[in-house]
Amino acid sequence: MFSLYKKYLELIDNILEAEFESQKPFIKCKKGCSLCCEVGDYPFSRLEMEYLMAGILTLDVQAQKKIKAEIKRLLEDKASFNGRFMHRCPFLSEEKTCVLYKRRGLVCRTYGLASFENSENGVYVKLPECVNEGLNYSEVFDGKDLVVEKFKNFGVDIPINHSLSLNYYERNLPDEFSGLEFGEIRPMLDWFMQK
Repeated sequence: MFSLYKKYLELIDNILEAEFESQKPFIKCKKGCSLCCEVGDYPFSRLEMEYLMAGILTLDVQAQKKIKAEIKRLLEDKASFNGRFMHRCPFLSEEKTCVLYKRRGLVCRTYGLASFENSENGVYVKLPECVNEGLNYSEVFDGKDLVVEKFKNFGVDIPINHSLSLNYYERNLPDEFSGLEFGEIRPMLDWFMQK
């Protein structure tokens, strides 16, 4: 069931590896830094979520129980919350690593990169939240906006010149992946609310 999706992930990982390399002077991501996993709503497509959930079965029983308990707790917290519910990812371990790293979604794979996004008001540069912590892209961020001219000081032309969203990658699939169906995109916890 997941064989085509795994091939797709190999392609995406190769593309992203090149994009991270092209932005290397601004990337501070390293093992143990988990800011991107501490507060978010983690939008996943149906396919990404099914692949992630299949990965739970590869974990030992104790790890599975811990994840299920954390998801239950988060769902209870979300039920009493009004608005966009931001939370720590239930797959983040106490050691600040992802227990299902190889099965993570595109939102996780692309986090840390700056990119261009289209909006009703034109095109803007989307920065990772960690820029406010003096991390990724902080050298070219003035506290409010990205200063594209500063990129040249680091030998980098511009940030990634396209969206890093699943919608972008889905629209631009090579023909060999045309049968791949991602399905609806929802915040991670919304997938667990289904009965």
